[in-house]
Amino acid sequence: MDGTRVFLANSNQHINTGKEKHSRNGFVYVKNPHLDLMEEDILYHLDLGTKTHNLPAMFGDIKFVCVGGSPNRMKAFAQFMQKELGYEGEDNDLKDICAGTDRYSMYKVGPVLSISHGMGIPSISIMLHELIKLLHHAKCCDVTIIRIGTSGGLGVEPGSVVITDVAVDSFFKPQFEQVILDHVVTRSTELDQDLASELLECSREIKDFPTLMGRTMCTYDFYEGQGRLDGALCCFSNEKKLEYLKRAYNAGVRNIEMESTVFAAMCRLCGLKGCSTIKSSLFSTFALNYNNDTLQYGKWTKMPYDFLISYIFSDLTARGSQ
Repeated sequence: MDGTRVFLANSNQHINTGKEKHSRNGFVYVKNPHLDLMEEDILYHLDLGTKTHNLPAMFGDIKFVCVGGSPNRMKAFAQFMQKELGYEGEDNDLKDICAGTDRYSMYKVGPVLSISHGMGIPSISIMLHELIKLLHHAKCCDVTIIRIGTSGGLGVEPGSVVITDVAVDSFFKPQFEQVILDHVVTRSTELDQDLASELLECSREIKDFPTLMGRTMCTYDFYEGQGRLDGALCCFSNEKKLEYLKRAYNAGVRNIEMESTVFAAMCRLCGLKGCSTIKSSLFSTFALNYNNDTLQYGKWTKMPYDFLISYIFSDLTARGSQ
C-alpha cells in the first residue's frame, strides 16, 4: 500500500512500502482494484449507489466538502452557507440527501457539500470511505475537504479556533495506525500547509476572532483516552493526567478530539486537496472539564462559519464557480 509502513502483528519488523503518490490531474481517486470488478457500488450508509443514482449529475460540480460530527450542526452550516452564498432563493427547504438512512446527514448547496460524520474514528472512517467513493464515481476534481467541529483546547482561550497543521496520535506522533487483517498499517497524517496558512490568513480579516495554528491530538475515546477523571473507569491520578497533558502541550498540541488522524490519512491517500481541520475549542484547561454554558456553546460551535464562508466564497469566485 502506498504511503504506509506495515507492521507484522507478531513481530517488531516492518516493511516500508514507499511514499504517497498524489493525483496530478486533480481527480479524487480510490486505491481499491476490486471496485473495478463490481457491477454496482452501493454506498450503504449514504443511501446512494452507482446504479440507483446518477452520481456525476448529482455531485460532479462539488469543489468543497465540509464535514462535522453533528447532523444538526451540519444542517445549520448548510443553511448558513445557502444564505451567504446566495442560493437561498432557489430552494429554501434543504433536503437531506441521506434521509433514507439514519447514519449520516448530507446537504448540497451549489458546489459545496455539508455532511455529518458522527463521533470517533470508526464513525468518520465509514463515512469517509463512502464519501471518497462518491466523489470518485462523480468524477469530481480539485476538491478541498475541511472538517469543522468542536474540541477540547489545551492552553488556549475558550472559544479559540484551532487550525490543524499536523494531526497526531496519543503518543504525539504524526501517524494513524489502521489494523488490516492481522497487520498494523501506519499512515501519514500530514495536512496541507498551504491551505492551513490560507485559512489562518483569512481568519485574521475578521475582528475579534481568536484563531491559531497548532497540532491536534486524536484519541480513541472521550474519557480515559483524554485523561478525564469523570468516566465510569479511571485508573490514573490527577497528577498523572496533568503530567501527560503538559507533555502534550510541549509537543505542540493545542486541542484534542477523536477524528483528525484517520481524516488526514485517508484524504491524503485519495488525492483530496487540503484536508485542513478547523475546530472551535469549547474549553481550555489542563483539567479538561466541561463548562456547560449553553449560550457560549452555541456561539463557539458557530465561530468557524464566518471565516470559512469567506474563504469558500473567495475561492469559488476566483475559480468562476460563484
